Amino acid sequence: MTTPEPDADEALSASSVPPGRPPLHDPFDVMFLGWSFFRSKLLTSAMDLGVFTSLGDNRLSAEEIVDRAGLHPRGAQDFLDALAAVGLLLREDGRYRNSSGTALYLLPDRPGFVGGFLRMTSELMGGEHDALTSLLRDGNARGQGSGGEVPFTRIFHDPDRLRKFLSAMDSFSSAVAPGVTEIIDWSAYSSFTDVGGARGNLAAALAAAHPGLTGTVLDRPSMEQHFDELVAERGVSEQLRFTGGDFFEDELPRADVLILGGVLHDWPDDRRALLLRKAHDAVREGGAVIVYDTMIDDHRERADPLMLSLIMMLQSAQARGFSPAQCISWMTDAGFTAEQTVLLPALTTAIVGRKN
Repeated sequence: MTTPEPDADEALSASSVPPGRPPLHDPFDVMFLGWSFFRSKLLTSAMDLGVFTSLGDNRLSAEEIVDRAGLHPRGAQDFLDALAAVGLLLREDGRYRNSSGTALYLLPDRPGFVGGFLRMTSELMGGEHDALTSLLRDGNARGQGSGGEVPFTRIFHDPDRLRKFLSAMDSFSSAVAPGVTEIIDWSAYSSFTDVGGARGNLAAALAAAHPGLTGTVLDRPSMEQHFDELVAERGVSEQLRFTGGDFFEDELPRADVLILGGVLHDWPDDRRALLLRKAHDAVREGGAVIVYDTMIDDHRERADPLMLSLIMMLQSAQARGFSPAQCISWMTDAGFTAEQTVLLPALTTAIVGRKN
């Protein structure tokens, strides 16, 4: 008896998914496949900066490594914890040491040293200029130290790049939208404000899921045209409106629920705390605030969020990741009671705070 041959689709499906590895589903899993080179950048930057040599056989604090290797404080902590998360360093009681493999193969005075080969292959692949190494030396985003405009801000002056950026933001907000539409009992509220809501992709998903809700999106005035196009396309124009402004300078539109999604990572801690205080002023009594962002886990053990924080720093002069514990602290200081923390797709954590 012969076994029938699988058809082409079955053969493709069977051959395209390695045994034991599920198909990619989360958008950040797809993105980090594209960014897989960043792990090699962690290694080559650590070599270029002499991190492994500075450690040798010692156990040092982050401050000691910063001093010995000449690292800038802005990115050093996330960099060192990312090196630990990928297994190049070990972190114990707040101190770091080389892992066994690093001690064997990445210290120049050891017979097993493979660093010369790694440097050669890096140069063959065009790695002679490393923006990550520059960030770790001087703390600057790309273009910042030369007096140029950092990459992120240029987006808003180029219509084509802005549309691509908005499409990317849509993919992120689409991934988290199902969770946000269910994270609280929305039937208890009638209005929301999405601060920094871009062209309203998340707001449109909320409006479609909860027809009784009305919402306001606050963002740069240049977003209004893109907002109008999207809400008309989604059929939710009657529920949503756009307000152009600066969320640091202007009052936030009052609502039952205020959303800060993917906003806080762009700013230093004092500005994050300020935004949450303004949110508390804008939320009506009994209302809520929802903060969702690509947060670093509290134990700082997951490599991808740490690497994403470094990528943010490369693109924006003030951006960096933060943890749920930090967010809850800012939220509590602003007057909210933090009620729940929820993990969402796309490396995202959402925290709900209540205004009593």
